[in-house]
Amino acid sequence: MPRGDGTGPAGAGRGQGQGRGGQSGGRGRLGGAKAGGPSGFCVCPTCGHREPHERAVSCIQKKCPKCGIALTRE
Repeated sequence: MPRGDGTGPAGAGRGQGQGRGGQSGGRGRLGGAKAGGPSGFCVCPTCGHREPHERAVSCIQKKCPKCGIALTRE
């Protein structure tokens, strides 16, 4: 007899689980210790040019002085 509450046999619920676990271990989308923070380097993925990361300036906003490509965070 149907209950009318949106639940049912296993696997037939409304899909409102907690969404925890997985490979990241609950550290968030950026991956823990290497994510953000004031230190580190911005690196060109094409030529390898490196420069220190500046606080409050995203690496992707910077361009490589050698080849003009957007830098990425190391």
